[in-house]
Amino acid sequence: MTESAEQQAQPDPREEKFVVDKELLTEDQLLGLVEEYCTRYHGLNDTENPMEETSRVIAAVRRGDLVVWFDPVENTAGLGVPA
Repeated sequence: MTESAEQQAQPDPREEKFVVDKELLTEDQLLGLVEEYCTRYHGLNDTENPMEETSRVIAAVRRGDLVVWFDPVENTAGLGVPA
């Protein structure tokens, strides 16, 4: 037996990740996300000092090359590429 499209469970839109306007964050919050991004992504690439990338990552956020994503299920935020 197969279920029809109407009977299949649809994802709850309240549980989907969404982009947060960077202007809604304080500088400390944004810097925390940038530092987390640098240590997570650049620290795993055998970079001697991953925090040297901080200014480049902040510039990418300001240009819109990276955005702030919020995951309401996990209640976490992080930087990533726009959808």
